Amino acid sequence: MSNEASSTPRAETLETFPNPHPERDYTIRIEVPEFTCLCPKTGQPDFAVLHLEYVPDALCIELKSLKLYIWSFRNTGAFHEAVTNQILDDLVACSGPRFMRLTARFNVRGGIYTTVTAEHKRADWAPQPVISLPADPP
Repeated sequence: MSNEASSTPRAETLETFPNPHPERDYTIRIEVPEFTCLCPKTGQPDFAVLHLEYVPDALCIELKSLKLYIWSFRNTGAFHEAVTNQILDDLVACSGPRFMRLTARFNVRGGIYTTVTAEHKRADWAPQPVISLPADPP
């Protein structure tokens, strides 16, 4: 087993489409509840829920291609840290977002839960300030 996520055929399966509102910052949130890869030490399956959040620039990630890309990890041995960062790197490379965060929450293995969060922020981008609106009157 390899201690790194292998590179075939993953990134080639990712597709994008033009952002319908590139003039605006908005957040796309995607949850992938059935991510699977293999433990590089034992060959046993590892399961995780992936939470992807991103602010697109010119391109958005096409969901069917994302699904096929994620499925391609099923028979790959990878440490949690390596596979989370590899996925983020591939998604950033294909879509060029203003901001992207990937959180991988792995199920228990040996009595330990692992959560890995990796982020990308384009150097020339700053998020808009958060606007707090008052609650509705009683």
